[in-house]
Amino acid sequence: MSGEAIHYDLVIIGTGSGNSVLDGRFAGWKTAIVEKGVFGGTCLNVGCIPTKMFVHTADIAATPAKSALFGVDETLDGVRWTDVRDRIFGRIDPIAAGGREYRVSHQENAGVTVHEGEGRFVGHKELRVTYSDGREPVTITADRFVLAAGGRAVAPDVPGLDEVPYYTSDTVMRLDELPSRMVILGSGFIAAEFAHVFASFGVEVTVIARSGALLRAEDADISERFTELASRRFDVRLHRKTLRARKTGTGVALDLEGPEGAETVEAGVLLVATGRRPNSDLLDVAATGVSTLDSGHVVADEYQQTSVEGIYALGDLSSPYELKHVANHESRVVQHNLLNPDDRVEADHRFVPHAVFSSPQIASVGLTERQATDRGIRFVTSKQDYAGIAYGWAMEDTSGFVKLLADPATGQLLGAHIIGPQAPTVIQPLIQAMSFGLDARSMARGQYWIHPAMPELIENALLNLELD
Repeated sequence: MSGEAIHYDLVIIGTGSGNSVLDGRFAGWKTAIVEKGVFGGTCLNVGCIPTKMFVHTADIAATPAKSALFGVDETLDGVRWTDVRDRIFGRIDPIAAGGREYRVSHQENAGVTVHEGEGRFVGHKELRVTYSDGREPVTITADRFVLAAGGRAVAPDVPGLDEVPYYTSDTVMRLDELPSRMVILGSGFIAAEFAHVFASFGVEVTVIARSGALLRAEDADISERFTELASRRFDVRLHRKTLRARKTGTGVALDLEGPEGAETVEAGVLLVATGRRPNSDLLDVAATGVSTLDSGHVVADEYQQTSVEGIYALGDLSSPYELKHVANHESRVVQHNLLNPDDRVEADHRFVPHAVFSSPQIASVGLTERQATDRGIRFVTSKQDYAGIAYGWAMEDTSGFVKLLADPATGQLLGAHIIGPQAPTVIQPLIQAMSFGLDARSMARGQYWIHPAMPELIENALLNLELD
């Protein structure tokens, strides 16, 4: 290494939720930000925000397929893909560019130095930055680090996959044109959301799953219902082993082995949606003494501190949830603990909700029935169909439902799972009840429920619980 190391009070690696750690209270600190890619992180650029903008557009495109049920005749005349894409990224790209410009142009006034390049630890609290513009690398040290470098899409070990063109969630939203057919390798939430998006835009979608169901991490009743509904809309291939990938004259072919033997699927575009992994290996965190799990997640304690004093971690790099709302919460915890080392606060991961923005939508918080059973927890369940409430009649919804798990002795909610229209919104009162300890009886009878609105779904499910 050449040159003397530059020392800082605080170095933040990553500009997703890590970028929100700094505010005016750090004005007296000598701080630095290291970013090797686009400012804003996964959520802004390739995750939550653009995908949900595509999903909302897909929801609009999908309405004609159901309109006749209501006595309304609609047709989808076409989807202007490049207009859809450019509207979304025309909104997002300037935000990312603006975030970078703010940090870079205000470096002197704000006391924050921006290092645009790839950082890799080479010793204890010693980071080597290789600049993106080819400048001479620099070594920086700090009393405190915040590791917020996120994660990346990964591909499975499929023979031939490295030799064929394929997309991931990081790249598929910027396609130049819609293909006539798309194969999606994977069965989790990324696969479910993009299957809905592209099918709504007129693409023939095939989903390849190794297991016997889609969204297996959800409660079994939710997973079963979603798999059933998805199979009506997409070409869903379950229990499939992908033997190899091959390039064809028009795209890609996957050779599969399934219950009935060998088969092949071909498409113009292959989307690999088999998961993501933390970027801890790219940072070489072991070189500074930070521990990781087998999954690659950085180990952080209740204060979001790693195994090395003064080094904190947050977001997808350390969180098994890999959710933006969790990263934002952890960012606030890290911020407080940096500013108040003698009065630190703990992160609250008790009731972390998540949602799947496919069609139908899904939302969940707390334990699944399988998890409760495996842990030996006593519980009761109840279900309420959308079809059983007046607003469900208005929507002609015959497949959606909410499922609740509760402690029969106390009435405390243990888990809530919804599949159906606006599930991520409808579930919020249940998240609130669990977070603040409101029991099912008090929640059901201690407030008004607007009739005939969708939250009646929750009211009826609460009343259906057979408590002691």
